[in-house]
Amino acid sequence: MSGYELLARALAACVREGFTGELRVAGSPGGIFHLNGGLIAAVESPGAPGAEALLLRSGRIAGEDWAALVRESGGARWPVAGLIAHGYAGAAQLRVVCAMALQDAAFAVVAGSVNGCERGPATGPPPAPVVIGEAPTRLLQEAARKLSALLSMPYPVRPERERPVPGSLSYAADSLGPIQRELLTHADGRRTARDLAFRTGRGVYTVTVAVARMLGEGLLECGDAPTPIPVRLPPGGQGVRPREPAPPPPPPALVAWPEPSPEPAVLPRRRPGASGINEALAPERDENNDGNNDEDNGGGTGWKDFFRLRNPTAK
Repeated sequence: MSGYELLARALAACVREGFTGELRVAGSPGGIFHLNGGLIAAVESPGAPGAEALLLRSGRIAGEDWAALVRESGGARWPVAGLIAHGYAGAAQLRVVCAMALQDAAFAVVAGSVNGCERGPATGPPPAPVVIGEAPTRLLQEAARKLSALLSMPYPVRPERERPVPGSLSYAADSLGPIQRELLTHADGRRTARDLAFRTGRGVYTVTVAVARMLGEGLLECGDAPTPIPVRLPPGGQGVRPREPAPPPPPPALVAWPEPSPEPAVLPRRRPGASGINEALAPERDENNDGNNDEDNGGGTGWKDFFRLRNPTAK
């Protein structure tokens, strides 16, 4: 089952059951679908700017003013009443911003990878909800249509894949639109279309399509590798020095083996009685001094007497 089918089945089950809560989508970039009675009220994804980022990055409201509105509303994530009361945007404009953020986040989820879906209770009010909930089937079909149109372009790109740089024709171009000028300013070989969308405060789908068109026109190019970030040393040139390699270990000490003793030229004779049985191996006595062995004459202790001593029963 593909990631799109997995997400479509999970949302279809939410519609059948009239689910109210959060559907968390695991993947890259993934996201959270906030549902109310089976309809989608808002979608969050790290792959697309939310309604807050669209207002702040576009310069419609400053960061300090936004923080003041959040404090004034008691910590609300979407201080819509304060935005309208202080004249930062009208009610109709905010409805458009909320719808754009919802559809852009759904596109980012569909354009990425979906590994799983898990339902859970709502952890708080949804950020920048639309007034009338979106039907999940229609929202997913629209996201799939956008992705198909993007991939069918001569230079298809993905929101989180290519990292373009200004092309050779960008310096000779006379008439450039606002979005093209902004993308040429921020494209440095390290930012993807998703990064450029956050940087410029525009929708990720709008920026991805613009990048694909500028690649076809030669205004942007895709390098083989991202441009390395230059490292600046502090004054004096005392930066982080590489660790010096450890000295090699000393060679093992030579062991002086003792010189072997010279072998004797003549084997030594065995000393009689070295085995400890002097009595049995004592030289035969020649009591008669006749040169005959007295063992044969019944005198002395010989081999026969040795065996008789060891085994008295021997005959």
